[in-house]
Amino acid sequence: MTHETTPATERPSLVPAGILVPFALVTSCFALWGFANDITNPMVKAFSKILLMSNFEGSLVQFAFYGGYFAMAFPAAMFIKRFSYKAGLLMGLSLYAGGALLFIPASLTMVFWPFLVAYFILTCGLSFLETSANPYVLSMGAEETATRRLNLSQSFNPIGSLLGMFTAQQLILAQLDDASRQAREVMDPQTLRQVTAHDLGVVRVPYVGIGLVILVMLVVIALTRMPRTENHGDHLDVGPTLRRLLANRRYVEGVIAQFFYVGAQIMCWTFIIHYGTELFMAQGMEEKAAEARSQGYNIVAMVIFCTSRFICTFLLRYISPGRLLMSLAIGGFALTLGTIFVPGMVGLYCLVGISACMSLMFPTIYGIALRGLGEDAKFGAAGLIMAILGGSVLPPLQGAITDLGQVGSLSAVRASFVLPLVCFVVVAVYGLRAYRSHA
Repeated sequence: MTHETTPATERPSLVPAGILVPFALVTSCFALWGFANDITNPMVKAFSKILLMSNFEGSLVQFAFYGGYFAMAFPAAMFIKRFSYKAGLLMGLSLYAGGALLFIPASLTMVFWPFLVAYFILTCGLSFLETSANPYVLSMGAEETATRRLNLSQSFNPIGSLLGMFTAQQLILAQLDDASRQAREVMDPQTLRQVTAHDLGVVRVPYVGIGLVILVMLVVIALTRMPRTENHGDHLDVGPTLRRLLANRRYVEGVIAQFFYVGAQIMCWTFIIHYGTELFMAQGMEEKAAEARSQGYNIVAMVIFCTSRFICTFLLRYISPGRLLMSLAIGGFALTLGTIFVPGMVGLYCLVGISACMSLMFPTIYGIALRGLGEDAKFGAAGLIMAILGGSVLPPLQGAITDLGQVGSLSAVRASFVLPLVCFVVVAVYGLRAYRSHA
């Protein structure tokens, strides 16, 4: 006897064949904001050196960068609800390009705050992009495959991140003037001004380049027919929607978990340079060489992150999202303990290895939190993007700890990783609760 497979028993496709090109274009945006995120992380150290600031002052780059995500997420959601996901993508690309091109006047002033303004505008654009692209990808197919589909798109984010890290290392950090911070502090004003102008010019070039690339992408998406997977209308129903979201415990806890996850990610990637530089200088290496080698380990961490995300996307076919999220958060906790307490290169290897555990977290928390929300997902997405504020709030706290120099028997840099340690506990608890709910 033969049995025919009916459509009802077929496994739904990850991406419907008719929208592969729009899916690819939206997925490319994930790489574009990955570039912006990870060319920026090393700038904390760079601006601290160029403009002779403390680690805390330099980490205000992250405050402005991720503050833009927080400030614009809800307005972006209202804009998308009123118009469309495509309109949200176009607005995001416009602000992204505008912020990047503002590095031209900012570098000419040789003052820190215009750079913070440029970063803020740029990330207002990224907030539009992420608020649009993440739920758009979730909607491009069956709900059963939504989390896996988002993990696939998010897998291209670290590819952009790798390019951003490589650009930061080869086109910015390696091209800065060789003068150390100590040498700059004793320079005469005219020489210091010349060195500062040169270094800020080096910083400017890659941002202007990506701004021009974003303008090209803006035109391509504007001219492409994109699927309309949502209903639009003049009535936004903000109040009822927010009440429904706040009554959804899985969603609210997802926002909290996302806040702590993003904080952990940015802290681990930003301060890996401080961690490595301290380690290599203790071994007798010059500061610039130590920074360059540390950035190399940052790139290795991103390669691991990228590879792990593809692996985790495959594993989600067999393991529930909550269970896998919990397991990786426990792994991140254990590796962070090694980062703090294990001396020498092994501690650095633990810090690099944390990226393997983080790879799954953002899109999986996102997918779990938005599951079953329907039209409310547009505003729900805004809350999860606003949670990126964790990347604005927590790194300056870590920077303040590193400025202490020594915390008990530990160097302040090592001790500062107690903050990511706490973050992984929060993520593990959310994964456990999601797993129990799924079971």
